[in-house]
Amino acid sequence: MQNLLPEPPATLLPGDDAAEAALAAARATDTDEAYASVAAQHPTFSAAWGILGARALGSGQVVAAYAYARTGYHRGLDQLRRSGWKGHGPVPWSHEPNRGFLRCLYVLSRAAGEIGESDEAARCAQFLRDCDPAAGDALSSS
Repeated sequence: MQNLLPEPPATLLPGDDAAEAALAAARATDTDEAYASVAAQHPTFSAAWGILGARALGSGQVVAAYAYARTGYHRGLDQLRRSGWKGHGPVPWSHEPNRGFLRCLYVLSRAAGEIGESDEAARCAQFLRDCDPAAGDALSSS
């Protein structure tokens, strides 16, 4: 059966120059403290939460990874809704400001799986594929 309804337009989150500059400075030092400072100064900026989550997951701090990723995920959902997203439709990885939200979704899926929340892990993985299959490919190879 073919869906005759058109797909909604892609949602493109707005950039945040101040948060991006703070993130660039944090990358220069590349410490958890630097990234945490960005998240504290720019709490709606999903990219900082996603990096914190990925770093925590990489160092075996699964519960911290889950918490960071969930925070960034919810902040990203708020931004998506403010940008006109209605709960479905593409959120392209190719648009740089979308990547923080997508990274949070990826880390949340992995961390949920690690703590035994298999239903949530599967939901998040499917949501990531629904947003943009390229996001999962890019994130799993990084």
